[in-house]
Amino acid sequence: MGPKEVELILVKEHNGVQFTTSTLVSPAGHPHGHGHALGPSHGHTPVPGEERETWGKKIDFLLSVIGFAVDLANVWRFPYLCYKNGGGAFLVPYLFFMVIAGMPLFYMELALGQYNREGAAGVWKICPIFKGVGFTVILISLYVGFYYNVIIAWALFYLFSSFTGELPWVHCNNTWNSPNCSDLWAFNNSLNDTHKSTPAAEYFERGVLHLQDSEGIADLGLPRWQLTSCLAVVIVVLYFSLWKGVKTSGKVVWITATMPYVVLTVLLLRGVTLPGAMDGIKAYLSVDFLRLCEPQVWIDAATQICFSLGVGFGVLIAFSSYNKFSNNCYRDAIITSSINSLTSFFSGFVIFSFLGYMSHKHSVPLDKVATDGPGLVFIIYPEAIATLPGSSVWAVIFFIMLLTLGIDSAMGGMESVITGLMDEFKFLHKHRELFTLFIVVSTFLISLFCVTNGGIYVFTLLDHFAAGTSILFGVLIEAIGIAWFYGVDRFSDDIEEMIGQRPGLYWRLCWKFVSPCFLLFMVVVSFATFNPPNYGTYTFPIWANMIGWCLAISSMTMVPLYVISNNSTRKPNTHKLVKEWDENI
Repeated sequence: MGPKEVELILVKEHNGVQFTTSTLVSPAGHPHGHGHALGPSHGHTPVPGEERETWGKKIDFLLSVIGFAVDLANVWRFPYLCYKNGGGAFLVPYLFFMVIAGMPLFYMELALGQYNREGAAGVWKICPIFKGVGFTVILISLYVGFYYNVIIAWALFYLFSSFTGELPWVHCNNTWNSPNCSDLWAFNNSLNDTHKSTPAAEYFERGVLHLQDSEGIADLGLPRWQLTSCLAVVIVVLYFSLWKGVKTSGKVVWITATMPYVVLTVLLLRGVTLPGAMDGIKAYLSVDFLRLCEPQVWIDAATQICFSLGVGFGVLIAFSSYNKFSNNCYRDAIITSSINSLTSFFSGFVIFSFLGYMSHKHSVPLDKVATDGPGLVFIIYPEAIATLPGSSVWAVIFFIMLLTLGIDSAMGGMESVITGLMDEFKFLHKHRELFTLFIVVSTFLISLFCVTNGGIYVFTLLDHFAAGTSILFGVLIEAIGIAWFYGVDRFSDDIEEMIGQRPGLYWRLCWKFVSPCFLLFMVVVSFATFNPPNYGTYTFPIWANMIGWCLAISSMTMVPLYVISNNSTRKPNTHKLVKEWDENI
């Protein structure tokens, strides 16, 4: 082949990408035209005539990111960690890891998605050997959806149960109660007696979950129709929030991302008026700097940073891929990550004002009522609310908050899967509604295992393995791919091209050295400190733990599997042919 002449005609420019028509002029003079995208060496390859959808308004994007990052863990995890690990002193390691790892990784994912304008897998066209990590994070988001939607279904069940004159977790005279149940009003030391259980605890485990009808994970039973119905409602809401893309989800978050702040404020104003509330808040904020000498405090802070910001799920990449090319993602990263941390801190005042009240009411130490996880929001908090005048109204308000906290986080996880796969398999773009339906229905069918009599065991297993070590591994590979293979300098050039400002030395050092080292440390710690899952006194059998590990490894193996499959299918002379073609042009 001799040298060829190529005529490029600029058609339009959109978000920093120049769409052109190229005509190859052969010696015989017969032109062969085809569409082409000529970007300034940043790897954009949009399909001619197919523009990527963008957010209706900038605030839609910000609310979506905030709504995803601020979830139930901000309410049930951070306040307890803060109290357990030295109160205000816990903020020292928390903020330290936030600055050296949390924000840089958050910024990295937003910039990566916005620049390449594709989902979690498609962005790795910049460094194809790492494309497997894109499928890793997509799988993790899918796995989390299997059980996260169940928490929202529980909240919906509690919401429906709250529309009554007397809340069903107040007394022990219900059909589901056991002889061990002690009335909330009559038994002051119920929280201190290991042989007794409160009406609220029995309502959750026996009235909602029907745990008494299961002997373990090997005895699940059929799905409970009440929880299945609630789960179906959640799935329908998710579908109609996502089926049209960010144009619809961007409007839903105006409610789901803002409502929790309204409710938290209302609950705080009510909580601080309760007897014992100030004692709870003082315990939450009490500073014990000696605790900083304990390694576990720093590990807890690092773990909380990793999971609270939402990096590694592919959601930030998916959301930012719908931004305009020139959007200031640096400012967005600072604003949204800061709001997430402030929300965690603020929710602690709400939680501990009520925990202080419970401690005062039952005349027991605060550490007897302080807990984290589902037990806090489905047992302890409802129990506290039940003692207030107008308790049904407060219960409705509280569970509406839980619903809105959960819905937009679930939307984010689903969008990560949908966008990631649609951008990888382009033909799906024309069938967004059907593909979204397929994803949500598949999620619903798997989630049915979690609403059986023994569903809490499946839930616990998924929660323990689906997004633990695997998500730390995924973010580690992401950071290595960007910093050491694609290159920090090239990545900084990309950001400068978008926002007109090159990342400072601090960000570049964090991306290249600090964040990868931090993540490697976290992966090692997660393996070293691994404990098999359990639910109360129930210990999972070995085969259940094996299934859990298979689940975790299945997402992590996407990285080496893609490398192997890519190398085996690569044509031997591809690079040579491309080089010769470039030289000829």
